[in-house]
Amino acid sequence: MILGKSEREDLLCLAREAIEESLDPHLPKSSQRATEKKALQTRCGAFVSLYVNDELRGCIGTFSEEEPVYRNVKKMAVSAATTDTRFSPILLEELDRLAIEISVLTPRTRIYDISEIIIGKHGIYMTRGLNRGTFLPQVAVAQNWNAEELLGNCSRYKAGIGWEGWKTAELYTYQALIFRSTPGINVKKY
Repeated sequence: MILGKSEREDLLCLAREAIEESLDPHLPKSSQRATEKKALQTRCGAFVSLYVNDELRGCIGTFSEEEPVYRNVKKMAVSAATTDTRFSPILLEELDRLAIEISVLTPRTRIYDISEIIIGKHGIYMTRGLNRGTFLPQVAVAQNWNAEELLGNCSRYKAGIGWEGWKTAELYTYQALIFRSTPGINVKKY
């Protein structure tokens, strides 16, 4: 998927407006003009990560390709701000310090050997039975992990199947177009 600067700015704006509207229902509803752009109608998954003072405060995503990317981004932004149980919800008074990072996902590709994982390029998704877990491509780089550490951490902490559980799980890679806003800035107001 190709998203130009304008489309990336639109998605960041839509995410921020969705968060603002969820926190303060008295705000006027945002415009839907940007959502008419063809690139934003593409059906693909997305993750939204929220940072306050450069500390992670929420990260929720979907691999679903049933909705256009702009809808997935809006839904995931609100979920990351209000329902990520690992963190306290974002508060209205934190909006001026809130940075939004969006990862627009490619479809997943099944892999059969960990040598197929390219650190920094690929995110990992694994599933075994009802258990599943994922790490975005930027996680391994930020943690300075190799492929085995990426898989072990995802297996233990995300999928809940133990450090070596990945060895009997189905493994997939995917890529992400990653972009981020500046804290407190709503890139475009319509």
